[in-house]
Amino acid sequence: MIANAVTAFLDDRVGTGDGGSPAVVTADTTTTYAEVLALATRAGQGLRALGVEPEQRVAVLLPDGLAWVATFFGALRIGAIAVPFNTRLSAAEWTDMLRDSRARVLVADAALARVVAGHHAELPHLRAIVDFTELVAGANDGLSPEPVGLDAMAFWLYTSGTTGAAKAAVHLHRDLLAGRPYGCDVLGASATDRVFATSKLFFAYALGNALLIPFSVGAQTYLSSAWAEPNAVAEIAASFRPTLLFSVPTFYGRLLRAGLPSDAFASVRCAVSAGERLPVEIGSAFRERFGVEILDGMGATETIFMVLSNRRGRSRAGSSGLPVPGAEARLLDADGRDVPDGVEGVLHVRAASTSPFYWNRVDQSRQAFIGEWFRTGDVYVRDAEGFYHHRGRDDDRFKVAGMWVAPADVERALSAHPAVADAGVVGAADEHGLVKPFAFVVPKDAAAAAHLASDLGRIAEAELPAHQRPRRIFLLAELPRTATGKLQRFRLRELVR
Repeated sequence: MIANAVTAFLDDRVGTGDGGSPAVVTADTTTTYAEVLALATRAGQGLRALGVEPEQRVAVLLPDGLAWVATFFGALRIGAIAVPFNTRLSAAEWTDMLRDSRARVLVADAALARVVAGHHAELPHLRAIVDFTELVAGANDGLSPEPVGLDAMAFWLYTSGTTGAAKAAVHLHRDLLAGRPYGCDVLGASATDRVFATSKLFFAYALGNALLIPFSVGAQTYLSSAWAEPNAVAEIAASFRPTLLFSVPTFYGRLLRAGLPSDAFASVRCAVSAGERLPVEIGSAFRERFGVEILDGMGATETIFMVLSNRRGRSRAGSSGLPVPGAEARLLDADGRDVPDGVEGVLHVRAASTSPFYWNRVDQSRQAFIGEWFRTGDVYVRDAEGFYHHRGRDDDRFKVAGMWVAPADVERALSAHPAVADAGVVGAADEHGLVKPFAFVVPKDAAAAAHLASDLGRIAEAELPAHQRPRRIFLLAELPRTATGKLQRFRLRELVR
């Protein structure tokens, strides 16, 4: 019986003879599993020396890299709760999360630590702000894992805030061990794989796929401290030669527009997309350009791992695929009744890695976690062969003249124009106070976009019913998105006012 999930990723890996195998690769160094274990135990000792006890929170505000991994596993090793933070938020947002989580220690990059230090007086529960070098100084490698049990809290992940309000999804030690059905049964991950994700580890998508899954099979993962840019990703692909690549639709689109050589991803046997629906056009163009099929899927902060996924050899363009082994999916109407194939319903999933609740959010927890089922808030249609097709978020939809508008339908029509790189649609009040659709479009070539808005207006007139036609089309350099690639519609609504 595993009493602390960290042992499955570190102690067991070293105990079975894989201690000398590469675990974490960065631009500067390659670190083995034995070395990660030693550094994680030193991080755990450092946290204990600061007075951190089991169940107390340790906030992690670090760029991706070896220090991030060691701090995360070190906190869990002593029975504490790791709380990763998005490094691109503001000091006010970090302060809110530190206050909400009541973190006792913040392990932060030196530059970010200085920013937060100015708010230390507002945080009565925060005992210390340290950088990683300070944390491990003077510690040794001997630290047995705290026997906390699999039902103990292990880490919290703050949602990416597409609606403007982040909340912490609580995850248990048992959740860490639930990635093998997706990693092994769907992706075929093994010790020979080399994994790279363009997303960051504070995002569940990267945490699950670029850390937990490779560590569960003894593979190696590449971690970059820099935020992903197409040319830098191409350089990583050339040097590291990843076999499993994880990214989001927006970034796959950027890779296509970057003019990279056709063999840039020749080493990749499996590319994965999540975060938002992968447009058919991007999936087809990527396969034609680079010879790599992108497998779209669906997971969430609340599930860590994918619950729906396409498979190699059994993939349907435009869909999120089929339920992952061990996960169950249902589509329910507004009255909580199962809907038949071809009818829209809100996706509910049951999976071993699902969070049990949100921290200090009783009402939201009751709405989202219904017994063993998690209500995702995503609207789907299941076809006759069991593939799930995303139709948007139920809280994104709005009524115009008494009829529902699904932003995803309008976005698909606009994105079909060859000059459109990205599109977002929201409902907002017009000058008369009536809710109407407004569209925001990113041109592929800003210099040639003079007539794009009028061209799209004609397309909307021809292809969309009157209540779905955008009242105005704005051209933007980029759409506001979270670090996970999700569209922040609330920021688009602010632009209408």
